[in-house]
Amino acid sequence: MAARAPFVIADQEIRAGTRQTVEVPVAKLYTHTPLHIPVEVVHGRRSGPVLMVCGAIHGDEINGVEIVRRVLKNSALRHLRGTLVAVPIVNIFGFVQRTRYLPDRRDLNRCFPGTESGSLGGRIAYLLRTQIMENVSHIIDLHTGAIHRFNLPQIRAELKNPETIRMAEAFGAPIIINASLREGSLRAYADSQDIPVITFEGGEALRFDEVVISSGVKGVVRVMRELEMIPAKRGPRAPRKRSETAANSLWVRTDIDGIMRPVARLGQKVRKGQKLAMVADPFGESESAVLSPCSGIVICVNNLPLVNEGEAIYHVARFDELNEAEKAMKYFRSSYESDVGDEVVPVHPWDENQK
Repeated sequence: MAARAPFVIADQEIRAGTRQTVEVPVAKLYTHTPLHIPVEVVHGRRSGPVLMVCGAIHGDEINGVEIVRRVLKNSALRHLRGTLVAVPIVNIFGFVQRTRYLPDRRDLNRCFPGTESGSLGGRIAYLLRTQIMENVSHIIDLHTGAIHRFNLPQIRAELKNPETIRMAEAFGAPIIINASLREGSLRAYADSQDIPVITFEGGEALRFDEVVISSGVKGVVRVMRELEMIPAKRGPRAPRKRSETAANSLWVRTDIDGIMRPVARLGQKVRKGQKLAMVADPFGESESAVLSPCSGIVICVNNLPLVNEGEAIYHVARFDELNEAEKAMKYFRSSYESDVGDEVVPVHPWDENQK
């Protein structure tokens, strides 16, 4: 059998059966110091999908960076079919400065497909598209919540492409959100090129969370198994149905300014009219309950107690089968508890026993 052709990225060739780190030049700092987007390519000996896994397109979303690092340590990659293109830090400017944005305050995830002669964001998007994404067949884009907002591990995808649905269900996050595409996003560009893409959301900006990272690593590996890029796991199979798909979701906002005391937990099933939080002034003379406008599962909580009128404090996903969604959450909790065992880990916002 003829040897597989080398994989070409940023004008560099990676031979079949090898892995190589490629530093893609992106721009320079004011000091004339060059910056590069680091990319590791694992090019299998046998043909298969070309999966790109990328993190930190928002520079402060660091859980994805650790997820990529751990995926690259997986011993199953020795038997890889196809090619893994791992980009742990897309927004290198934001990552260095610990901020979501680029130096010109643009959101890189609103700059695709980009242009060779436009803004810095447009140029970086163009570079990523032409130098890194050119031969990609599937994408997993890793994100977290914004600063002070903790996202339940979840998959967001536009569920029209059967291959996208297959990836979303294989990932195994407890919740799948059927999310419409946003103009200028990597997801929208990939969709325009018929590249199946899913977005994993979990945790909070500038914070590592072990459960989120672990579920992200497992999800990427499950997708790779589903795509037959790595061998199937030996032993009894876990239940196929780990996830439940939301019909839609909505943000719940406070009607007054004040100090928020959360009541509902992340991942909790709530009913329409149920109390999510209390908001009061510092003396408690004026106090208002924030009620859920619908039944669903809490998928994001604002962790900052200081809130202004109109501020989004809870994100609730709605389901046609709410009880099934609750079962998916229970399965998720039990799976991460069994992984942790007797180790001491931080209390998580969805823990039922926290005080």
